[in-house]
Amino acid sequence: MDTPRIAVVGSSNTDMVVKAKRIPRPGETVTNGTFVMAPGGKGANQAVGAARLGAWTTLIAKVGDDLFGHNAVDGFTAEGIEVHNVLFDDHNATGTALILVDEKGENSIAVAPGANHALTPEEIDQAADAIEDSEVLLLQLETPLDAVQRAAEIAAAAEKIVILDPAPAPDEPLPESLLKLVTYLTPNETEAESLTGIKVTDEASARKAADVLIQRGVQNVIVTLGAKGAVIVGREAKAFFVEGRPVKAVDSTAAGDSFNGALAVALASEKPIEEAVRYACLAASISVTRMGAQPSLPTREEVEALETT
Repeated sequence: MDTPRIAVVGSSNTDMVVKAKRIPRPGETVTNGTFVMAPGGKGANQAVGAARLGAWTTLIAKVGDDLFGHNAVDGFTAEGIEVHNVLFDDHNATGTALILVDEKGENSIAVAPGANHALTPEEIDQAADAIEDSEVLLLQLETPLDAVQRAAEIAAAAEKIVILDPAPAPDEPLPESLLKLVTYLTPNETEAESLTGIKVTDEASARKAADVLIQRGVQNVIVTLGAKGAVIVGREAKAFFVEGRPVKAVDSTAAGDSFNGALAVALASEKPIEEAVRYACLAASISVTRMGAQPSLPTREEVEALETT
């Protein structure tokens, strides 16, 4: 089989994580936590996730011309990611995320986007060849929407698969001009509710939210339900449910990124959608058993070993 080719347009952050007994209430200090600093950002996480699963991966992103930015690019290179289109910004710092994680693995995150918010459609145009040379384009919402839109336009015109992870949850509805370019939209429960106004708590409500998004132009919607699994709804196919694999979670920070990176690899490898989502659920189930964003992302060998158990 040919090596799957993935292009990722998205963010790169440095994550500073404190794992504590619980997440503090406003004005409260919780002590005796454990500190970890690791590379993160949804775009970078998904690129690393895809690369570790054996894909040729190129990242289109912007970082600050600072220590965190140079460290990030060194890390991408070490992962085998093509970094020709990772740009250095002289005016903005590398994005930073402050993450609190409780003993159940739930998290609370504050992000200073920095250089991520300076990525422009013109810079996306300069990376058009990288998008057109890939089988799958993977997008998120931690970079400006006009840059996301332009990347989707390039990929759709070249008849590539476009995956949009609508995270973080948008404050306003996504434009139909973007949704019509999306092959697979992958919201979690919170994001699905934000996009549709439908509270998602189970398979039935996930299907209702997905139906609304299909009506707005998306070709296929995959609503992820954490440890429970995922619901898949297509414009022309029956809906179905993929059950998750229960694990003891310690940090859910990059679970969605692990899912989306693995989904992109599976689809680029021409796996059927149900098999691709099952593969992505397995990758995510491994990631939540480890601390940190990129450090938690599994390798192809780890996911394949879990497939056989």
